[in-house]
Amino acid sequence: IDDINFNLFEKETLGIVGESGSGKTSLVLAILKLISSSGKINFKDIDLNQIKKNQLKNIRKDIQIVFQDPFSSLSPRMNVYEILSEGIDVHFPSFSEVEKKEMIKNILSETGMNFERDHNKFPHEFSGGQRQRISIARALATQPRLLVCDEPTSALDVSIQAQILNLLKDLQEQLNLTILFISHDLPVVRQMCDRIGVLKNGKLCEISNSENLFENPSHNYTKELLRLMPKIETIYN
Repeated sequence: IDDINFNLFEKETLGIVGESGSGKTSLVLAILKLISSSGKINFKDIDLNQIKKNQLKNIRKDIQIVFQDPFSSLSPRMNVYEILSEGIDVHFPSFSEVEKKEMIKNILSETGMNFERDHNKFPHEFSGGQRQRISIARALATQPRLLVCDEPTSALDVSIQAQILNLLKDLQEQLNLTILFISHDLPVVRQMCDRIGVLKNGKLCEISNSENLFENPSHNYTKELLRLMPKIETIYN
């Protein structure tokens, strides 16, 4: 990735789109400080490339990620309660067991799960959509300000996609979240995002509000992406 410059504003959803290999995941890894970069990544007026290793914990409390495959971040040997406890124990070590249990109950409720029914189950006992809800719940356990969603619905069928996207929208409104939404699926991004940036070969071709980008794209690469976009009736209402 190179020559990428954009702002992400509080409480907005910014989509980043591009073909496989365009640099989307590299951008995510740089923001999460999982790979190094030579530029500046400012979060809360802090340059993430200048912080020390022992400061990463506080940054990662405020920036959480929801992956395409929940099993990449969920241990199959941990039940739901243990999965959610992990993040709470790291970032809220002073919580009593009662406080932690109450927080987990609230998180599961917010993501459409049921504590009594689900807390002692393991990820493999759930459907793909339910596992993604657990992954979202795990991210919310640290009470983040920024949620990075890396292809969070690409492995789900269309009806389940709609449920997860609507859940993310509801959570954003309830919790005042800012969302960076990474995807190659233009119809999904159009429904989900306030603004959209287009990546090609590691460079940002253009960035614009959603409707303007779809109705009046300025870069030839964006025009070609839109030309190839499947013409399907949206269900994300």
